[in-house]
Amino acid sequence: MKKISAVWWIIGAGLVLFGLLWFAGSGSRTPSGSGDVVAANGIHWHPQLTIYVDDEKQEIPPNIGLVGGHQPMHTHVEDAPQGILHFEFGGAVRTGDLHLGNFFRIWGNKDIQTAFGTLERMTVNGEENMEYGDYEVQSEDKIELFYMSNNDASRTNLSVPVPGVGSDTVDEMIVNKNPGLNSSNE
Repeated sequence: MKKISAVWWIIGAGLVLFGLLWFAGSGSRTPSGSGDVVAANGIHWHPQLTIYVDDEKQEIPPNIGLVGGHQPMHTHVEDAPQGILHFEFGGAVRTGDLHLGNFFRIWGNKDIQTAFGTLERMTVNGEENMEYGDYEVQSEDKIELFYMSNNDASRTNLSVPVPGVGSDTVDEMIVNKNPGLNSSNE
């Protein structure tokens, strides 16, 4: 009886230790993890993104970054139509984590410059900005992207990929498993 009890104590302690290590590591997972530290204990920001295709405002879909997992950059049902992005990072946040291109990769691995046609221009808080995917998003930014569609209707699909539909898999949609995310070409 004592041997069985000791085995269960060892198994229980091992599970608790594993759980603590997993929990401690999960809060610090971020899209790229490169650059200077912006915040040591996480952030909760709400920048706004507006996308125009051929001068027509597009609605940002809800649940970007919430299909197949909870990504630190995502949208919610209640405020996605207004273009509100949620940046909810736990642990240390680095400048590379805040690049606008990371959000587009979470959103179905899209390239910001060709996601909905050809990116003609970008403004941040009313000022022209040429950083595109490398732009380091700030807390209350108002970002506008202006695309020319090139007359290709498929390029203006703003939908959120669903696991098992088309070629996207859950692993392709989860940024922490996306090998292309750490590339410097955003």
